[in-house]
Parts: sequence; structure tokens; C-alpha cells
Amino acid sequence: MPTYPASHDPAEPDPAHGLPELTQPLWDRVSARLLAKMLGEFAYEEVVEPAPAPDADPGGEGQYTLPLDDGTLLRFRARRGVYGSWRVEPDSISAATAAPGPSGGPGDRVPFRDPLDFLARARHLLGLDGTTLGHLVRELTATLAADARLEHTALGADRLADLPYAELEGHQTGHPWLVANKGRLGFSAADAARFTPEARTPTRLPWIAVSTRIASYRGVARLAAPEDLYSRELDTAVRDSFTGILRARGLDPEAYLFLPVHPWQWDEWIVPLFAPAIAGGDIVPLHADDDLRLPQQSIRTFSNVRRPDRHSVKLPLSILNTLVYRGLPTERTLAAPAVTAWVQGLCDNDPFLRDTCQVVLLGEVASVAVEHPLYDHLPETPYQFKEILGAIWREPLPPRLAPGERARTLASLLHTDPAGRSFTAELVARSGLTPQAWLTHLFAALLPPLLHFLYRYGTVFSPHGENAIVVFDANDVPVRLAIKDFVDDVNVSARTLPEHDSMPPEVRRILLTEDPSFLTQFIHSGLFVGVFRYLSPLCEDQLGVPEGEFWSLVRAEILRHHTRFPELKERFELFDMLTPTIERLCLNRNRLHVDGYRDRPERPHAAVHGHVPNPLHPSA
Repeated sequence: MPTYPASHDPAEPDPAHGLPELTQPLWDRVSARLLAKMLGEFAYEEVVEPAPAPDADPGGEGQYTLPLDDGTLLRFRARRGVYGSWRVEPDSISAATAAPGPSGGPGDRVPFRDPLDFLARARHLLGLDGTTLGHLVRELTATLAADARLEHTALGADRLADLPYAELEGHQTGHPWLVANKGRLGFSAADAARFTPEARTPTRLPWIAVSTRIASYRGVARLAAPEDLYSRELDTAVRDSFTGILRARGLDPEAYLFLPVHPWQWDEWIVPLFAPAIAGGDIVPLHADDDLRLPQQSIRTFSNVRRPDRHSVKLPLSILNTLVYRGLPTERTLAAPAVTAWVQGLCDNDPFLRDTCQVVLLGEVASVAVEHPLYDHLPETPYQFKEILGAIWREPLPPRLAPGERARTLASLLHTDPAGRSFTAELVARSGLTPQAWLTHLFAALLPPLLHFLYRYGTVFSPHGENAIVVFDANDVPVRLAIKDFVDDVNVSARTLPEHDSMPPEVRRILLTEDPSFLTQFIHSGLFVGVFRYLSPLCEDQLGVPEGEFWSLVRAEILRHHTRFPELKERFELFDMLTPTIERLCLNRNRLHVDGYRDRPERPHAAVHGHVPNPLHPSA
């Protein structure tokens, strides 16, 4: 097991606060990449509409132009891909004024690399109001600072391939689709140096005791009582210390629940907003346990690296990151174990999922939710004030792996190291398989369980790069799927199916429902648009697999599943994955045009804008 230094004492000066990564050359590199991503994703969502350059070489890579508010004309190379996507070459972006140059043509062209300057000079083109622009500049600057830290400490693909699952998470670059993917509004620079995945700093989490007058516990059958959980998660000496602290204050330990808290959340939100409960003894600060935990890509979820057999813990963290504040809603926190029991029950009673796919469902098996006495009962209050305090314990992955197996999040397959070598290319080389054979194994590991849950049970996960985990054999060949995050990301068909009769009322009440025609979007947008849209050109560039062949392999796996279960033919038509077009879900449009940075009583969702061609349709 890797060894780690003691976690950093927040009272001491932070040695990482010198920010050695903030040098001009490094900043320019990450800025150029982010600007290219911004142009590509904004064009994909039709926030901007680049035009073909009039003098472009018809036989060469696509040349495009985009006029800014001040008359500056951006020019860049881009490759068009599936779903109408854009892949912009960072080093190709240049700018010229509209004023004629000495020869009578456009003004002199100079490299253009600054995404913040682009925002300022394209705010009318992008349709931004002043409030959104101000916050977006801040969020993008924080994202660039995080990218600089990652670039400064980046490892080669060969070294990344040897890292354990939890440690590899600290080297990922974030959501490939969302432009401001590491904004973390609320964190200071010191917070980012301590608590972000790229800081790679294990921490000891402080615990608190909360009276059952305001806190509730839920667990799956084997963890039905709080003591069932604590006996596994806390050493005996730590439990004795916790109960001793309560007794010393004249309090009954049987009337309290224990849960860890994020240190930032405690300082910034819990103490200020639960001060009456602390004063009245309903919340009692304890101390940290002895385990070291690493923050994962979601930031609020921690893997136990001192005791990998112990649960991961998901904590509310009221920072605005990607689209939402990362809290834990009270009702959904309490429902998590019931959702886990139902979903895992479907798998346990289905021989295909259980024995053939051997899919790993990392259940959210215990939870504590603490209701705020005011906010939780004020419907018009912004949602982040109702998600402040609680904890969810999730099954750990390492004990579920067979000897020789390794696990990596699907997102890691999109990673490219500083030398330009992709992580996927490294794994394919280690496997000894041809790229086509390796991809066939990948799709055979991922798609059958996801499709079977959809077709047989009208149930979908959100299999994006962080939730979907690829399990590899000892030769780095993909063999099966692990998946997590049930209570937040499981949706079921709004059309009643017989298979839903086993769903308990508590689960039925909490799970979101969608029409069958939209339920397929969770696989399309979460997996195909959100991951494969980037993986397919990467495989073309580094593995020599043409993009068309990549998607033919995906479609072949779907059709293979149809052949395997002919009795589900009506479900294949009800949940049609092969339609000519799908709705274009837009993640960046939500921030730019729909919700911006305003508070609202409900969590925001992806925007929908038009349709895009489906590369899985036979005509494609």
C-alpha cells in the first residue's frame, strides 16, 4: 500500500501556497487548451456558429473564422466529428483585426491564446449579461489555476497506468464537456491546495455527534442499526473516545449519531448556520479519526487509503462546481440505502447481470441526514441551504475486485500526458491486443449491463466518466463494469413496467422519472456524447482506428445485445437507441443563458437545444 505523509495542519502555513505552477509558459499552455475547448464546446452547443474560412484549402483540415464584438476575426483549424462536435486545434487559433492590412487584406494575424480575453471580447456574441460574465471570468480563472497545478505535476501515461484507483483520480483533468469544470466557487487558494483531487493530499476528517432529535440514520439490512456501521468504520478506541466526550458533557451517547464532516464545510456553513444546535448540545464537535482519505474527482467523496476495505464517504460541500452546489439533499440522503437495496436486488436476481456481466454496483449503504430547522421547511429558499449537513457511506471498490484485476474510471481513458501519449494508447499497448480487439472488449464490458438495465427494467444510471468504472484484468484488457452514484443519478421510465412492481414506495417517491424516449439520453449524453465523443477521435489519432469504425463497433455491441434477448424486442423499440437524431443536451448553455449564477429553489438541469445526428443510426 502506498505511504502518505500526515495530513496538513490548517494552522500551519501551507507549503503549496507558493504556487510554483503559476509561470507564464505553463499558464499559456493551459490557456490555449481551454480556449480551444471553449470554442469547440460552444460551437457544439450552437452558442457560437463559426463559418468556414473563405480561403481554406478544400482538401485540408477545416479552417474556420469567428468574429468577435470588437471586429477581431478569430481563425482556427477544427475537425468535425460525430454528434456535430468540434475539435479545435489549440495552436491554430489566431486573431486579426477587421481593418485592412498593408496589402489590402485582413489585418496582421497574431496567435490568440487567452480564454479570459475571449470572454471579454465576445460577451455580446455569447449573449452574456454582466452578472454572468463576472462570475464566469472568476470560475474560468479558477479552472485555469487548477489546470496549471495538474500540468505542473503531470505524470507520463506509463506511470499513471501503475497507480491504484484512488490515486489515479488525482491526475484527471475534469469534465471534458463543461468548460468551467474546476471553478469550485467558495474555495480559496489555500482550500484548493488542501482539498482538491489534484492536490493529492490525504486528510483526516473530523467527526461530530448529532442528536437524534435533528438527525436520522438509514442503512441497508446488514447495516440496519448505526452501531453496525460504526463497528466497521471506526476503531474501538475512536468510538470509545467519542462516547467519552459525550458522557463528559452529561449527554447520552445512545441519543446521538456520529458522522464525519468536511473541514471546509464545518467552518463555512455548519458552524454559522447550525450555531443554535451547537449551543444547545444537539451538535457536538468530536475529533478526527485515524484514517487517511483522498478526495476523488467529485471533490466531496473521499476514498479511504489507509483502510481501503472501509467505505468511501460522500459529504456535502457547499461550493458551486460545474452546474450545482455540491450538497446532499436531506430526503435523497435518507433514501440512498433503499435505492441501493432495490437496484442491487434487480442485479442479484438477474443471472445475466449477476453471472454473465458480473457488474459491480457500489451501493450507498448507509446515511445520516441532518435537517435544518428552518431552511428545510421554506420551499422558496435556494436549494443549497437545504443540503448542508449529512453523510453517505458507499461500498468500497477494492474488496470487490478479483485477484489481478485493476479499476480505473472511464474518464481516465480520455487523459493525455505531457508528451501527448494517451492513457488509452498505453493500456492498449500493455494488453497486447489490436486496438479494434481492445475496443471490442471495452464496449462488451460497458454496454451490456447498461442496456439490460434499460431494456429489462426501464432503469438507467448516468454512466459518465466519473460514475462508470472500467475493471481490467491483469493484462489491462477491459472485462467488466463498476458503477456508482445511485440516489442522484438513477432514473426510471415514466411508463409503468411490470418490473417496477418490486420498487418500494420510498424508492418510487425519490427516483426521477422520464419518458421512454428521453430515458435513452442518459446513455447517449452520459456515455456516448460525454465520453465516446472525445474517445473516438483520440483512438483515430493514436490507435489508427477511424472514427467511423469506432462507432460501428459500438453499434455492433448494441445489436449483439438485441440478438441475445429477442424476447425484449418491444423494449428495444420503446427505448430506441438507434433513432436518426437525438436531442442536443447542453451543459454550457445552462450556465451562459439559462440559470447563470442565480439562486433557485431547485437544482438546475442540462438545457436542450435542437437535435444532432445519431452516429448509431444505420444511415450513419
